[in-house]
Amino acid sequence: MEFLRHIGNSHSSIATIIMSALDGALIDSVRKMASAYGTYLLGAIENPITPANLETLFSLFKSRDVKQRKELNQGSLFTLGEILEGLTNGDFVPFFQPKIQLSSGRLIGAEALARWVHPERGVIAPYAFIDLLEKSGNIDILTFIMLEESAKACKLIHGQGHKISISVNLSLTSLADTKLADKITRVVSESGLDPKYIILEITETAAMTEMAPALENLARLRMKGFGLSIDDYGTGYSSMQQIARIAFTELKIDQSFVREMTTSNVSKVLINSSIEMATKLQIKCTAEGIETKNDLEQLKGMNCDLGQGYYIAKPMSFENFLKFCNQSLSN
Repeated sequence: MEFLRHIGNSHSSIATIIMSALDGALIDSVRKMASAYGTYLLGAIENPITPANLETLFSLFKSRDVKQRKELNQGSLFTLGEILEGLTNGDFVPFFQPKIQLSSGRLIGAEALARWVHPERGVIAPYAFIDLLEKSGNIDILTFIMLEESAKACKLIHGQGHKISISVNLSLTSLADTKLADKITRVVSESGLDPKYIILEITETAAMTEMAPALENLARLRMKGFGLSIDDYGTGYSSMQQIARIAFTELKIDQSFVREMTTSNVSKVLINSSIEMATKLQIKCTAEGIETKNDLEQLKGMNCDLGQGYYIAKPMSFENFLKFCNQSLSN
């Protein structure tokens, strides 16, 4: 553990795998400790070590993870002023990551993910701007751009014969404004889209401090027909308490659990329990971060409803997503 601490503090770019004969739950605790210290951890596995286990973890050390780590460092490259200028100039657009029904493979929707198409640096991922926008109180500007563009895109896709839904992220900090539900409803209605085709994913980067207005907004949105999804379930402030408070229609299992499903029995049990709970509550369960065929088959075997991840498709521009929809229909 001391060695892992030093790796995290001084050599965080070195990819690390924990291998041990100790109890799985204890290994899992050490894994979480290493991650908290900043160690670039591919995973942790119990003895006996098999080539298949190692191959699964080695496969994570690819351009995707390297790219994400670079993206995490991009946050320091931009000032709030530059980000706001990009928003004003219309440089922010939604990219769409397909969601499929796991039992049939049928395309049922997509998540709209914000991308900054920078005139000089190319496509910039959310790590570089979300945090600054939330902390400065400007996240609503981005939210409504994503909402408006996603509703228009969804309407166009319906016109091509694909009756899918689009998920849009909604920051918990936005819910303090009691007029938010009406603003969201107006934007979607003006696009000509029925609100039932928009799912609002509640991202919990902070505890719900303004509970009363948040609950009022969410209840209003459900009454208008919007779907509500509890995002990144099992992490941060996403909890059973929130499910009890809010009439969610979808539960999204965080990708960290899916990624560790093969090597961590704890993660597998928690995923299975979440799926069973969602089934009993009669809400859809979506697993994000599906990276391999094995991930997909395991989740399918657990009767998880929906899935998204790089194994299915990466986030893509509207033009490419429309092509993806047409290919799915022809298949």
